[in-house]
Amino acid sequence: MAKQLNIFVENRPGRVKTVSKILADNKINIRAFTIQDRGNFGVIKLIVDKPHQAYLVVAEKGLACALKDIVAVSIKDQPGNLHKLTTVLADNQVNISDMYGFVIEPDNQGVCCIEAEQPDRVIDLVEKAGFTVLKEEELYEL
Repeated sequence: MAKQLNIFVENRPGRVKTVSKILADNKINIRAFTIQDRGNFGVIKLIVDKPHQAYLVVAEKGLACALKDIVAVSIKDQPGNLHKLTTVLADNQVNISDMYGFVIEPDNQGVCCIEAEQPDRVIDLVEKAGFTVLKEEELYEL
């Protein structure tokens, strides 16, 4: 299953630079990221090419971090497809705890990263609905 690296940091200047330097120094490529503000602290969520190694080097530097299972769904970038995906999940009572997406050029292929309580169930539901779930290697090599 695909992994997302969550890093918990103080909400102050330079923290993102610290994280990016740790990863750069260890030749870990960031494929996607999002930053969430939580007041005095924040969460940097990353898709990287070597998540287990990233976890180890970030933790070694004293930053609180965790690897989370996510489902990475390949979704054609066109109107209505996100609605189709979220309808499948909602109709089956899947609670999404975190979700974000990005588009890969030049194919306009969307990737929707989903964190939910039962990731194996999410995989089953979205595949039955005709979506493709990316394998770990496919996501990390985008």
